[in-house]
Amino acid sequence: MNSIFDLTGKTALITGSSRGIGHAMAITFAQAGANVIVHGSRSSKNLDESVTEIKKNGGKAVGIAADLSKSEQVDELIEKSRKAFGCIDILILNASIQSYMTVEDFEDDEFQCEYDVNLKSSFELIKAVLPDMKAKNWGRVLTIGSVNQWKQSARLAIYSTTKSAQVNLVMNCARKYAEYGITFNNLAPGVINTDRNVETLADESARQRLLNMIPAARLGKTEECTGPALMLCSEAGSYITGADIPVTGGMHL
Repeated sequence: MNSIFDLTGKTALITGSSRGIGHAMAITFAQAGANVIVHGSRSSKNLDESVTEIKKNGGKAVGIAADLSKSEQVDELIEKSRKAFGCIDILILNASIQSYMTVEDFEDDEFQCEYDVNLKSSFELIKAVLPDMKAKNWGRVLTIGSVNQWKQSARLAIYSTTKSAQVNLVMNCARKYAEYGITFNNLAPGVINTDRNVETLADESARQRLLNMIPAARLGKTEECTGPALMLCSEAGSYITGADIPVTGGMHL
């Protein structure tokens, strides 16, 4: 059983992995044997500590900072990742930004920034890793979506549309590249108890309102996203492509 989840010899680039869901995935993938590129938007204590934690437990990791809203830094992220561990076998597109903003409130700069980080960089990173994956006839691409694909929040108008567009990209690529042994899937978390949600969850009325929308009647944990991710990115998920899997406690229903 362990062999189908074993990632020994594989290299995984996980964007936005210095904290939250991405961090949990970085730890899990390192435990499964992968060389892990831990990414953050900037150099930080969290980025350094994530790499240290992996190495302390016998894993292999490097930390790379890159602003995904800038194409030249996306290119540098790929270049540095290859320099560290060679070809990228697994790409997890977890990094995203969100601002609470309705259609009436949106500003051009914010719109462009969210689309560049959440969507454009996905195209750029996928395009960059595809040649090596095709040559090896093996690859895994996993995007981290959101419950907002199904339950759109008026206050997350820009973010919601980027996540829906990203799923469309996954489905397009899943059909196109399946013949090369490359899978494309999306994992859509609901309300996960991470630092991103601290401010919202600190408001008791807002917290209760969210809990009332979740059939499981509780918040999700970051580690509850790692199992499905490992399955989809290992041999265990070799015949799964084009899937959009909610990890929402039923909130998407």
